[in-house]
Amino acid sequence: MARLIVLYNNAPDVAIFKKYYFEQHVPLAKKIPGLKKYETSQGPVLGPAGPAPFQLVATLHFDSVAAIQAALASPEGQAAAADAQTLGVAQILIFDERTV
Repeated sequence: MARLIVLYNNAPDVAIFKKYYFEQHVPLAKKIPGLKKYETSQGPVLGPAGPAPFQLVATLHFDSVAAIQAALASPEGQAAAADAQTLGVAQILIFDERTV
């Protein structure tokens, strides 16, 4: 399996961000081909020293990094990526997982 992690910056109005994210963005992103599972953080996002500069972390599961790349190149992936940028994306990480 592979993961696509999206870190969203803190927004001036968290309620507006969350309403848009869950009512508009999530349904759009769930149309991305090859998406196996979609998870988000709940509650505050913290680092070891306290609050992190992120308000939400999204984890999207795919079969492989190649599947993520193909998904992002699709019209649905392009639409979701463009929409995510309007929400204040801080970082996007893509990786294969390994159980140790």
